[in-house]
Amino acid sequence: MSDSVDVLICDLLEWLGTSSRPYAEVLEMWQTSCPRLPVWEDANDRGFIERHHVPGQGEVISVSSAGTAHLLASRPRALDLA
Repeated sequence: MSDSVDVLICDLLEWLGTSSRPYAEVLEMWQTSCPRLPVWEDANDRGFIERHHVPGQGEVISVSSAGTAHLLASRPRALDLA
């Protein structure tokens, strides 16, 4: 994985923070058709994000425990701001 994609994955995880966001909002902000910047796809493939169905809200996205561990290893103070 390129360093730029890894930095962007950390940006995505930090943006998600400790709460869930609606699936449509996350895709609108982070899905790309650029094959060189597969941020959403790589974060998903690496198990850094989770999808859940919440009654009345639909699909929501949150950071998985693996994503939290990756973010803390890459940016130790990132979740202090969330």
